[in-house]
Amino acid sequence: MFDPQKVKLGIAPIGWTNDDLPDLGSENTFEQCISEMALAGFAGTEVGNKYPKDPQVLKSYLEPRGLSIANAWFSSFLTTKPYEEVEREFIAHRDFLHAMGAKIIGLSEQGHSIQGQQDTPIFEGKYTLNDQEWARLTEGLNKLGSLAREKDMYLTIHHHMGTVVQTAAETDSLLQSTDPELIFLLYDTGHFAYCGEDPLAVLKRHIGRVKHVHLKDVRAQVVERVKDEKLSFLQGVRLGTFTVPGDGDIDFAPIFAALAQSGYTGWLLVEAEQDPAVANPFEYALKARNYIRDKAGI
Repeated sequence: MFDPQKVKLGIAPIGWTNDDLPDLGSENTFEQCISEMALAGFAGTEVGNKYPKDPQVLKSYLEPRGLSIANAWFSSFLTTKPYEEVEREFIAHRDFLHAMGAKIIGLSEQGHSIQGQQDTPIFEGKYTLNDQEWARLTEGLNKLGSLAREKDMYLTIHHHMGTVVQTAAETDSLLQSTDPELIFLLYDTGHFAYCGEDPLAVLKRHIGRVKHVHLKDVRAQVVERVKDEKLSFLQGVRLGTFTVPGDGDIDFAPIFAALAQSGYTGWLLVEAEQDPAVANPFEYALKARNYIRDKAGI
């Protein structure tokens, strides 16, 4: 289905140690995390809060395990901070990833975000940008996208629960309002499913702009509980909203087929934040790897 020379599999460290909820996985070391990733059969990783910040040091840990860096999350505040401040932080982030050999920069607009607020209901508290704020966001993104292309890298927008780019309509609008040569999509199956969108339909609509893929499954029963009890995003994570592909309620077979038929090249990256004391990270990494091998043929 996929060309193994053009598509690589990775997994995020968030299943071992959660950056937003540091008590989840606090006992798991960086070395354990990357060793188990390699043992489970993955070729790459994103960057977690326990990873060394010096590129040469980080490479010295990853290379013996056959791992490389695929991407790292960047929080932008284009709607709430001066552009110049965001740009300085972005350039430092870009240059670190470039030194690691990565081609992707995954950006999430965190201005007005509620994803990190412990008690704000994720389905009721979301902020919606006005026209002026939307213009400020898209203009800033185009500038950052140009900076990414200077290093032959791609700026991908990570739609995310609790942020101003969450829904399919917001994603559509963002992509329509930005330069298709500069701004691309970090397509995340779980975040679209979580907010009630059809992940496959959104993928088909924007498949030409997809440069990075997060494979995240959701447990629909937990999502319903989050809705009914008006829980926050982080409270939902603790309850097990997310899991690895093949363990939740998303049918990934047609998603894999659509990506393969489009000639997608790049990373397929498992990202599923759970409580590692409940969902053993290595066991779930193996479960994801076996499922992807079965359903995607790689």
